Amino acid sequence: MPKSSPFYGDLAGKAVLVTGGASGIGASLVGAFCGQGARVGFLDIDAAAAEALIATLAKGGHTPAFLACDLRDAAAVTEAVTAMGERLGGLDILVNNAARDDRQDIDALTPESWDESQAVNLRHFFFAAQAALPFMRAAGGGAIVNFSSIAYLLNMGDIPAYATAKAGIVGLTRSLAGRLGPENIRVNCILPGMIVTERQKQLWLTEQSIARMVERQCLKRALAPQDLVGPCLFLASSASGGMTAQSIIVDGGAT
Repeated sequence: MPKSSPFYGDLAGKAVLVTGGASGIGASLVGAFCGQGARVGFLDIDAAAAEALIATLAKGGHTPAFLACDLRDAAAVTEAVTAMGERLGGLDILVNNAARDDRQDIDALTPESWDESQAVNLRHFFFAAQAALPFMRAAGGGAIVNFSSIAYLLNMGDIPAYATAKAGIVGLTRSLAGRLGPENIRVNCILPGMIVTERQKQLWLTEQSIARMVERQCLKRALAPQDLVGPCLFLASSASGGMTAQSIIVDGGAT
């Protein structure tokens, strides 16, 4: 696992918003952007986890801004992103990270559970980007980093709604890139592989399932949230200034 984050000097002072930033991958990203000297805010539904993260980061001299938000509510997303942009004094970078990979058998899926999965995993990506646009336009440009997943590439039969949403994120990324490129707003995507988080271990992963994925990977170790920090910082920074409409797979070589 990487021991430290790369440093991109142009991120210092930038206003960054991370969705789903209270735990797991999102918490690693919040901490990493704080470490770059950025002005960081994050949204999450879990206020307790958010306050715990803020307390931890405060020990290192960083205090990110936080707003509680149910990202399933499109109006609430617009309101929260706008409020965070005003609080941070702008928005230069949006990281659409929040997701929930519920297992749903094809015979048990209902229209309601299908719509819930799209709301949790896809719809807020668009409305967060839409709400961030006025701030990025005022700044003369910006960067959006969307988190998809390799799940839709693996023919996983127990996540049809989730896999559809994650495939949709790649399509959304390319469409937004085409529309916003002329305004100097870049939109790229990261597709993580199996990232071992506490939530994943509590709900889905076992030592055996982790071992099976490691065996499939070229890199023979389990991947952790920190493995996504470098790619995300790169796509948010001017180091990737010529990149947009692109997808980066971070899966240890599993696909």
